[in-house]
Amino acid sequence: MRIGTLGAARITPTALVRPARSIPGVDIVAVAARDRSRAERFAAKHRIPVVHRSYEALLSDPSIDAIYNPLPNALHAEWTLRAIDAGKHVLCEKPFASNADEATSVAEATRRSGLVVMEAFHYRYHPLMERALEIVHTELGEVRHVETWMCFPLPRFSDIRYSLELSGGALMDAGCYAVHCLRTLGPGEPSVVSAAALLRSPGVDRAMAADLRFPSGATGRVHASMWSGGHPLKIAARVEGEHGTLRITNYVAPQYWHRLTVTVDGERRRERVSGEASYTHQLRAFRTAVHDGTPTLTPPEDALANMAVIDAIYRKAGLPLRGEL
Repeated sequence: MRIGTLGAARITPTALVRPARSIPGVDIVAVAARDRSRAERFAAKHRIPVVHRSYEALLSDPSIDAIYNPLPNALHAEWTLRAIDAGKHVLCEKPFASNADEATSVAEATRRSGLVVMEAFHYRYHPLMERALEIVHTELGEVRHVETWMCFPLPRFSDIRYSLELSGGALMDAGCYAVHCLRTLGPGEPSVVSAAALLRSPGVDRAMAADLRFPSGATGRVHASMWSGGHPLKIAARVEGEHGTLRITNYVAPQYWHRLTVTVDGERRRERVSGEASYTHQLRAFRTAVHDGTPTLTPPEDALANMAVIDAIYRKAGLPLRGEL
């Protein structure tokens, strides 16, 4: 599988280049960026053989099978759709689109094309989450409450992740993880009961908290922040069931460090789960889906459901949906 990357984003070496070196049959063969000199430096540093003059030229390259899309949030849907039109499979960074309407357009185009389009929630492909789900489904009993946190400090307020025009905000860049993890661990698709934001600038949240409810009556709560005194750094999840509780520390990148703490019927234990980097598991799953037709864990339909919850949280917080301007 020959992959071309759109742009020279900071995440690309970690999410794509290094994992590709450990997966047979995956080659990063081309890059294009708005600044050609930046693309050339990126290509030289990471031994990428071809630098295209534009995104369009990269999509037109017949030797490329798949596209990695790490562009700013506001460009995810547009360039994923263009890649689909060009007959390329797509691994698209999260969040999948600016809003649910855009995600719907991508999901519909994917169904018509028969191509593999996958949202890059890399944590979902690590064995840690498989083990967490096993504990939830076999030990906790009926789930009563799910709570997730994705909070980290980003005081560089000129960063594009604080740009409303580029579909930024804490809920988009941090909270998309927290929403996805809550949906993964919870009993069905939740509805949003209430939400409250702390703003960095008009329309742009630096922190967000939302209360949700599942069809069973179980409750949920999402915490997301890029700058907040309440939770400056916390990446965690908690599931409360009728028989006990599961706590996950660092569900996003467990390869660095993580812990599962399980308390059932008064007995407490801790577990760790071995595995490669979450990005390596993700890229291998993408390759397998392209070559063998194996379903992915994060298809466009799942991305659409995630964006629908994000949209509902923004509405409950009284903020505009991303992409509405």
